[in-house]
Amino acid sequence: MNLKRKQLLWLVGMTVSFIGIGAIQAWSGEEPSPKEKVAVVNGTVITRGELDQELQVVKKRLGRAGKAMGDPQLSQLEPQVLESLIGRELLFQEARDAGILIKDETVDSQLATLKKRFPDEAAFKHAMEQMHLSEQEVRQQIRRGMTIQQWIEGKFVKTVSLPEKDVKNYYDAHPKMFQRPEEVRASHILIKVDAKADEKTKSKARKEIEEIRGKLLKGEDFAKLAKKYSQGPSAAKGGDLGFFRRGQMVPPFEKAAFALKSGEVSGIVVTRFGYHVIKVTDRKPAKTFSYPEVKKKLTEYLKERKVSEAIDGHVEALKKRAKVERFLHAENHG
Repeated sequence: MNLKRKQLLWLVGMTVSFIGIGAIQAWSGEEPSPKEKVAVVNGTVITRGELDQELQVVKKRLGRAGKAMGDPQLSQLEPQVLESLIGRELLFQEARDAGILIKDETVDSQLATLKKRFPDEAAFKHAMEQMHLSEQEVRQQIRRGMTIQQWIEGKFVKTVSLPEKDVKNYYDAHPKMFQRPEEVRASHILIKVDAKADEKTKSKARKEIEEIRGKLLKGEDFAKLAKKYSQGPSAAKGGDLGFFRRGQMVPPFEKAAFALKSGEVSGIVVTRFGYHVIKVTDRKPAKTFSYPEVKKKLTEYLKERKVSEAIDGHVEALKKRAKVERFLHAENHG
């Protein structure tokens, strides 16, 4: 099932994850200079430092998703990220005014959970130093995040309903979302050679892969040979590439892998990376997931989307009623 679970925009930075911690409020008590202000929300300042920190969080999140982003591209996201910070501040103010209070012991518990993600206390403190954070600031951010989360839970999550017929209608209207294409799991041994290399170099590499294939045909263990000889990044895992579908590997490699039966070893396969021997270790046939199989996750996904839309609309309404000053444009051009 190809469902991409959409995170709630306004919950970004509220999970108790160190890298996921969003913009940190300035708790020094000093009034930021005008140049440091990027916005003021009902009298509360959002600083350039907070915006830059949130941009780094976004950069790391996109990097983990395989979307590397340079500083020029990141700067283009500044207005969008600033609006997220403004929305988060408005939700916090609303939650605070509604009387939501997070107990110290609850914050202590969440902080303890956070610290467990690090090898020891020293590693945690080093990570905080790298992000220029004090433990007090981390605690304050945890408290803010939990305050907003509790407000959202009561005002939106628990009140938004989703009739089952809407879930079934969505399933029927989007059949491709619930189809899994054929997949194979393969391992390979790679002897690298540049496509532009001279014939002598290519001949040497080919002879090496032929000798390795000969060992395989005599019954030697594929994983052991991969660890010993393969020049690819998967060598440490015995050449295992995991499951993949069509379109994820270079064409010659893909063609050879999908033509093999489970347990079969290929001939020598030539790609732009060099010479490969491939072994298919498992296969998954194409499958369409039935409604009962996806009902639970699909319901969660659709409710999450509905809640997100409700929050978006609510925050836009809050912005219209609030006094919000933005200085980003003047900052960038002044």
